[in-house]
Order: sequence, then structure tokens, then C-alpha cells
Amino acid sequence: MTTEVRVPTLGESVTEATVATWFKQPGDSVAADEMLCELETDKVTVEVPSPAAGTMGEIVAGEGETVGVDALLATITEGEGAAAAPGGSQKDEAPAQPAGSTGDGSDGSVDVTVPTLGESVTEATVSTWFKAVGDSVSQDEMLCELETDKVSVEVPSPAAGVLTEILAEEGTTVQPDAKIAVLSGSADGTITPAERPEPAAAEPGGAAKAADVEDAPSARKAMAEKGLSADDVQGTGRDGRVMKEDVAKAGKGGGAQPSSAQAPAPEPASTPRAPVPAEDEGREERVKMTRLRRTIAKRLKDAQNTAAMLTTYNEVDMTAVMDLRNAYKGEFEKKHGVKLGFMSFFTKACCHALREVPEVNAEIDGDDIVYKNFAHVGIATGTPQGLVVPVIRDADSMSFAAIEKAIAEKGQRARDGKLSMAEMQGGTFTISNGGVYGSLMSSPILNPPQSGILGMHKIQQRPMVVDGEIKARPMMYLALSYDHRIVDGKGAVTFLVRVKEALEDPRRLLMDL
Repeated sequence: MTTEVRVPTLGESVTEATVATWFKQPGDSVAADEMLCELETDKVTVEVPSPAAGTMGEIVAGEGETVGVDALLATITEGEGAAAAPGGSQKDEAPAQPAGSTGDGSDGSVDVTVPTLGESVTEATVSTWFKAVGDSVSQDEMLCELETDKVSVEVPSPAAGVLTEILAEEGTTVQPDAKIAVLSGSADGTITPAERPEPAAAEPGGAAKAADVEDAPSARKAMAEKGLSADDVQGTGRDGRVMKEDVAKAGKGGGAQPSSAQAPAPEPASTPRAPVPAEDEGREERVKMTRLRRTIAKRLKDAQNTAAMLTTYNEVDMTAVMDLRNAYKGEFEKKHGVKLGFMSFFTKACCHALREVPEVNAEIDGDDIVYKNFAHVGIATGTPQGLVVPVIRDADSMSFAAIEKAIAEKGQRARDGKLSMAEMQGGTFTISNGGVYGSLMSSPILNPPQSGILGMHKIQQRPMVVDGEIKARPMMYLALSYDHRIVDGKGAVTFLVRVKEALEDPRRLLMDL
């Protein structure tokens, strides 16, 4: 009996997707609900599970193809015993075992599976294998490193033995509990390992494939940035493992390591890369972009290509806000258990202005304008992995304390890589605070499909004329980037002036003026 595998519902307003990765090949055995492939849309990544147990049949839509909702992706032959199709998997494989289980073959094999990746993380990319097929490993020794949108995860060996098969090569996308390798039950090397395919690319930094001790991922990254090799750093970790602190202690290093000859070529760009001058050859390093960085780059470029983006500027005297904050921050923290910062003032001021200029809180949907009668404010947050924008829902109906608590809680979750996808979707307006990094002036980029984003900047003492006298005042430049297709110049300027007025006289927020 043959079962069809079709594209599932992709979500509201999403009509097509691209086949990103096939995890199974024709002839492979599959279990019911085992992940077969991954689809990428302009908003989310969708995993397609197997509708039945059996053998993978024909793959109709190959990687890179664009498919619509309910399109046929592949077929599954239910039951066991189907022969491997040409080009498919050539291994004799028992039906999929539960995560972390031991294979039922006479060789006492042990499956290596993807561990839990953290809250809201549903997939990872195999970044680096520290062991090659045929290598002996001890229990808990690191086998490989996985990279997710938020964190890097190391996969330890579940038992001592010999690495007999690698099922997910470097660059492969995998899900939690997916089987990525097989170990024999002993380390005597008597089991003949399966032939290991040549990797598509060598990892930047030139880590040896059969190294006995693998360095910490953060240490490898730091060594790459400083142009150091593992031989230049004295490791203090277990078994001489190089840690990030060891790289910092190693002092200055030489030039960057030469880029690998097997490094994958970049995706074609609209402008070809200029030839590298002869004197610079060997002084560059090529590092593959992380999944999060690729997503950020795509969304920012899409915003520039889609919206008619324009930025208007103003400045605000922060004296009143700073005086009010200094007067009540002690009592505020004692009562509410959270510090009183500037973000709650800016969030309240923006919500106040959005009510007067609703087009800044709207979005374009085809030939329609969708006005939002609520304010879900996104707060751009920098993390070690990149920029994320958690959303404070219904911020217009929240108190100062509730806003500060929500910002603190979501900011910490963002830095820990624990934000769910739902917590970063649905925003109607965004606030970006470049001032925390010392930015004096910038033009923020819209967060589609939103029509407005406010850029905050550094507070700096500047001479200002106040009541005919020159005085030093704490000033901040404000920047509002907006979509000119929906927001006219008058509306944008009015919005920014209302924010300025509310901050220079916070009593206006209480009086709804």
C-alpha cells in the first residue's frame, strides 16, 4: 500500500514553501511521525512527518523546489522489505528505534540521537564532527556539535565503543531525537565501519578530523577571531580541552588562518565578489553564516526591497523623565520588584502617540490597510547570537511596572535563547535602543509587515537654549523610520512630536494629552 506525503497547511497567508532538506532517501525505513523533510517559508520553518511506517518511496519534490499547500512531496510504501531505490540508502537498517535506544542487531549497536535542543527549538544543523567513522570513543566524549538559531549544542557519546556510521553529515538539518550516528558496543575495533563519505567542506580553523580532544565551540570561535590555532593555546579544560578563557589568556595571535580550499562557495549574489589581491591571499577566513544571521539578513533586505522607507528625526530633552525616575526608582523597585528604566516611558509614549496616528500602527495587506486597535510593541534585543525582537502584547493597556517586568523577563529569555517563536511574532510597532551601545544617531530598518519603528539613542549633555539662557541638558536624538506607502510625512512628524512631548512632560501621559 502506498501513502502520499503532501505539504501541510503552512499558516495564515502563507501559500508556498521551498523544500530545504530531505532527511530520508528512497529505500530508507521510516517510522510513523518520523521527520521526512523540512520546508522553509518566508515566516517559519515547517517539518513534515511521515504519515505512516514503511519504506521511503519516490521523492517528487527535490531540495530547492518551491511547492504549494497540499502538493505531493513523496510516497511511502507501507510495511517492510522494500528494496532500496537507486541512489538511496545502502545500509541495512532496522525500523527506527526510540530516541537513545540500542539497536536490536547482534552487534549490540547504540544509536546516537539529537538531544533536547531547548524550549521552542525544533531543529539544528550539524556543525562539526569531532570523530570520524572507525574512531574509538569513550562514554560522554564529545562526538559532534549542533548549531541552532539560538545556541550551540554538543552531543556526547552515550556509550564507549567504535563510531561505525555517521547518518547526518556536516551541514545536515536534524530534529530532536533524530538518529545521527551509530556506535558499536565495544571499543576493540572488531566491527567494520561503514564507509564515510567525504565531507563537503572542512571546518574553518582546520580542526583535525580524528582529534582526541575537541575544544569548546566558544573557544574555536574566539581562536578564529584572533587568528590562533589550537597549538597556540594551552588548554585548561578536561583532558587539555581549550576553553574560551584559555584563548583570552593566549594574548595576541598571528594573522587569520588561511581559508580552506574545500570551503563551500557562497550563494550567488547580485554583485560578484571582487578578486582577492595576491598580497591578501591566505589572509582571509571564510565562515558559514549561522541560521539566525541568515534569517536576520533576509528579513532586513526584504524590508528594504518592499517598503518605501523614510526616516524623520527629532530630539528630546530627557530632564523630566530622569528627574521623575530618580525621585521614584527606589520606591518603585521596592513595591514592584523591578527597576524603573527608560523603556517603560518610551513604550507608554509610543502607545500614546499610536492612538493619535493609527497609520503608524497599521500594515498593508495587498490592496488593504489593516488598522490595529491594539499595540503589540516589539523591543529589539541584542543577544550573543544576533538581534531578536520579543513582543510585549497589549502594551497600551499595561502599567509602567507591568511593562518593565515584561521587558526584563523577555530580555533575559532572549539572552538565554529560550524565546518561543510565538513570543517574537505579531508585533505592530517596534522600539530599538541603539543608545545602550553608544549610538548617537541612526536610521532603524522596519520590521515587516510593520509600518513604523522608533530608534532611541545615547543620552548626551548638550548646550540648549532654555528660557533665553544656554544650559547643559541631557538630550537624546529620536528617529522614526516609516513606510511612506501608508504613512505620510505629516503623520510621521506628528507621531514623533507626540512622543517628544510625552517624554518632556510625562504628566501628559496621566492626563491623556
